[in-house]
Amino acid sequence: MAALSRRQVLGLLGAAGAATALPGCGSSLSENPGGGGGSGGGGAVKVGLVIPQSGTYAALGTDLKRGWDLWLERNGGKLGDFTVTTVTADEGETPQTGVPAVQKVLQSDGVNVVVGIVNSATALGSAPLVAEAKKLLLVSNAGAAAITDPAKLSPYVWRTSFQNAQVASVLGTYLGREKKQDSVYVIAPDYAAGTEVVNGFTKAIQAAGGTVAGSAKPPFATTTDYQPFLSGIRSSGAKATFCFFSGAEAIAFVKQYQQFGLAGSIPLYGSGFLTEGKVLEAQGDAALGVQTSLHYSDQLDNPANKAFVEAYRAKYNESPSCFSLQAWDSANVLSRALKAANAVDGDSLAKALGSIGSIDESPRGPWTFENQNPKQNMYLRTVQRKDGKLVNAITTDLGPTGQFS
Repeated sequence: MAALSRRQVLGLLGAAGAATALPGCGSSLSENPGGGGGSGGGGAVKVGLVIPQSGTYAALGTDLKRGWDLWLERNGGKLGDFTVTTVTADEGETPQTGVPAVQKVLQSDGVNVVVGIVNSATALGSAPLVAEAKKLLLVSNAGAAAITDPAKLSPYVWRTSFQNAQVASVLGTYLGREKKQDSVYVIAPDYAAGTEVVNGFTKAIQAAGGTVAGSAKPPFATTTDYQPFLSGIRSSGAKATFCFFSGAEAIAFVKQYQQFGLAGSIPLYGSGFLTEGKVLEAQGDAALGVQTSLHYSDQLDNPANKAFVEAYRAKYNESPSCFSLQAWDSANVLSRALKAANAVDGDSLAKALGSIGSIDESPRGPWTFENQNPKQNMYLRTVQRKDGKLVNAITTDLGPTGQFS
């Protein structure tokens, strides 16, 4: 790939990192397979797609929009029996831009549903707006636990992506219980998402019998030289490292980990955003052997994913990321809800989402809503070279995983 500027690379910031930076698809990709239950009728629905179109997270916004657009293209421009108008608004980088964007599509554009949101603070700040309007917010990315906290659930806020600790905790359990991996060093940037990930991983691995050899919190978005932290890993006596980085930080950390000579002696594990999407290309051979947990890889071997990847590559000349998948599945479940409810109001759609059951035809594999967040399979992925390209090969199915607390 062409060389990336630092700002472009920061724009690749992985989902959980971006999330709190304040941080119907069968093999034929046909309309709404297995969905339904409504009496039909249709009509029109207007959807506000609120995603970053400028600034640090614009690359995530591009992937989200591509997943959304591809689903509509493959399903005749309809969700359920409803003809769709999509109003796209720029979330920007912070809630100071994101919340007004949500307010605009609700009030000025008169949308029926809001989809998207990369920044968790934007999602949390938008929750009162959609509640007041009684409109559905379908979060397609932001990962903070508070968005779908079971104790404080809003009936209007649902998530199709992940919870930060959900991704990391399953790896902690695997390393402690299955790998009997003792003495793991934990490192993540010092901000909200990093804290959620570290807490989830640490709690899980300790419950599974593992121990933490040490930990570090490099300053977020300003650290470029990880040598002092790598020295700490080496001197800690750790037998493995778990990290949470994304975007520019993921590229720098993985490269420096290999250059410092740790990759051959202390295996590197991480949340899947460490090697997701375009950052993997930028990391190059330094990423070989890195193992991560995530709910998606374009290497998943199921009919829905094979068809999704083929269609995505044909249209965009690159493989889909987890962000593309999350927007695709947002369209899929919204289609099911509209078909079942035959209505566009938030109360009807929330009720329909609560009863749609298993989404069996998702490219990520079957999943369900649990407390308005996906209960979904997580996968252990290992970076390998396949047909001349680096890929996140599926090593182990880690099984269904819900929110972690």
